[in-house]
Amino acid sequence: MNVLVIGSGGREHCLVWKLRQSPHVARIFCAPGNGGTAKDAENTEIAATDGEALLRFAEERDIGLTVVGPEVPLVDGIVDRFESRGLRIFGPRRACARLEGSKIYAKEVMDRFDIPTASWRAFDNPGDARNYIRGRSGPLVVKADGLAAGKGVVVCKTREEALTAADRMLVHKEFGAAGEKILVEDFLAGEEASILLVTDGETVIPLISSQDHKRIGEGDRGPNTGGMGAYAPAPLVSGPLMENIHGTICEPLIKGLGKQGMKYRGVLYIGLMISGGNPYVLEFNVRFGDPETQVVVPKLQSDLYELMDRTVQGQLAGTVLSWDPRFCVGVVLASGGYPGPYQKGKKIEGLDCLPSDVTVFHAGTRAEPARSGEGYEYFTQGGRVLTVTGLDPLFPQAQRKVYEAAEKIRFEGRSYRKDIGNKALKFLSEGVK
Repeated sequence: MNVLVIGSGGREHCLVWKLRQSPHVARIFCAPGNGGTAKDAENTEIAATDGEALLRFAEERDIGLTVVGPEVPLVDGIVDRFESRGLRIFGPRRACARLEGSKIYAKEVMDRFDIPTASWRAFDNPGDARNYIRGRSGPLVVKADGLAAGKGVVVCKTREEALTAADRMLVHKEFGAAGEKILVEDFLAGEEASILLVTDGETVIPLISSQDHKRIGEGDRGPNTGGMGAYAPAPLVSGPLMENIHGTICEPLIKGLGKQGMKYRGVLYIGLMISGGNPYVLEFNVRFGDPETQVVVPKLQSDLYELMDRTVQGQLAGTVLSWDPRFCVGVVLASGGYPGPYQKGKKIEGLDCLPSDVTVFHAGTRAEPARSGEGYEYFTQGGRVLTVTGLDPLFPQAQRKVYEAAEKIRFEGRSYRKDIGNKALKFLSEGVK
């Protein structure tokens, strides 16, 4: 079977890496891919947003399954387009993809199905937003309604910060069309966790929990990014808490959508805040998370292609997944200046001197044939450049081996957080199971 993976990030490289391990997969193509997928798959220079070109490519190359990585193609309806031509594709249709395409719509769905989330109001008028914010007490979160590459969320400790954030979106149009409407919600104090689930619209299979680190700076300081690292499983998410999440969020959402004629098929990312021991939904993403994928998928011992195939065919019932019991830690190496302006084209050194039990997933890289004539040389091409991952039965050991490997990788301006996983150490030391 030929497989096409759409996207160019660390998530897509990880999916390619795992799909290569399936005996059902013959060739893997990645569009447009990155330096890492150039080695592990066959890159094709088609943008992830060029639905028509991707459709033609899938037909011409006899693609048996297409896997969509990023959110924009899903929100634009690529699944509907492929299915209308009889092509198999892993991901939700446009109607279900609105869960990520519009934060306001997602909140409406949560209220409709009694899914726990923070109190909220939506606005498209700056004056109305200002009046609402002035009438609230305590911290607030201001969110652009549409897609903003993970950067349209501002946590505001004061009213003044919230007023400024609302004006940045509604008045100054900082996020363009994505910020024409905004969401203002109460801030929830607690610890964040991420849950990925796979569903065919009937059967819901939660994957291993994880915890992302969104802020650029250590101690969760500075602006939000696409994610600076993650680990799995998250000790915070105990067995009883996972049952609570499944019963109050996962099942009600998928069953509720189904009753309204929207069968959700694919993977769903649920961003959670655990507050007072209870889960509250912060956001839905209609695709694999990044960098969560890079720490969850390496723990999956089952065949990823088979899991996706059963999902697309609506045959998930009875599926039992097998997991590596070890902890997995992933640290993102970023270009200097990220998430602001950064330079490209910096040569990456040290990738060939890493231990065998460390895996590096490429994101913002490009590959060029090595001058020696063997292999590739790699150069920076994006803000988040690499995710360095490692597994170990002991969490401190997994964390240590990843940071030792990260230190061996060099490129001009390289930066990374040095506290990825410290929260897990805290929970483990407190005896959280």
